Amino acid sequence: MKRTIHETIIRVLILLTGLTIAHLGVTLFLLANLGADPFNVLVQGIFRTVSHLSGWKVLTHGYTHIAICFLIILVLLIVDRSYIKIGTILCMICGGPIIDFFTYLLGPLLASEERLWLKLFILAIGCVILAFGMTVVIKSDAGTGPNDLIALVISEKSHTRFSIVRIIVDASFVIIGFFLGGVLGIGTIICACLVGPVAGFFLPINERIVNHILAKCMKK
Repeated sequence: MKRTIHETIIRVLILLTGLTIAHLGVTLFLLANLGADPFNVLVQGIFRTVSHLSGWKVLTHGYTHIAICFLIILVLLIVDRSYIKIGTILCMICGGPIIDFFTYLLGPLLASEERLWLKLFILAIGCVILAFGMTVVIKSDAGTGPNDLIALVISEKSHTRFSIVRIIVDASFVIIGFFLGGVLGIGTIICACLVGPVAGFFLPINERIVNHILAKCMKK
C-alpha cells in the first residue's frame, strides 16, 4: 500500500531520532578508545590495502567509507531494491556530522580517561545505545544504514534471527578487516558480540513503540 506524504514524514522523523541515538552510542564507543566498531575495522583494512597498492594520495578513510556504502546499496538495488529507501541515504549523509557533534560535546569529558574499567563501562553503554537507536531506525521502515542493511536482508531472506546474523556479519567485518590491516581492540570484539543480541532484544520493543507513534500521529 502506498504511503501518504504525512506517514512518510513521520517515519523519516522517527528514523532521524533513532539515527541520532545510535550515533550517540557510536561516539561513546569511539571515545572509549578500545578499538573501532566492526564496520570501520573493515573500512580501515580496505582503505589501507587500496592506498598501499595504488598509492592514491587523494584516498581517505572517509572516501573509502562512502564508497563501500554505495557499493552495498548498488548490490542491494540489483538483489532487492525494496530495501533501499530515503533513510538509507540519510544514514550515510547524517552519520558523520552527528558523531562530530557528540564528539565535540563529550570528547573533553571522556577522551582523556585512562581507567580501563571506566572505558569498558562507557563502551558497553555505547553499544547498548547504538543497538537501541539502530533498531528504532530499522523499525521506522524508512531505511537504515548500509552496514545494517546487510544483516537485515540476510535475516529476512534466510528467516534467521537478526541478532544471530548481526554477530556473523560483524565477525566477518572484523576478520576481513583485520587481515587487510584494520585496527581492532578489545572493544571491537565486545561490540561484535554485544550489539547483535541487544538489538535482537530491542527490535520487538521498538516495533511496538514505532507502531504506537504512527497510530497516534495518523489519527491527527
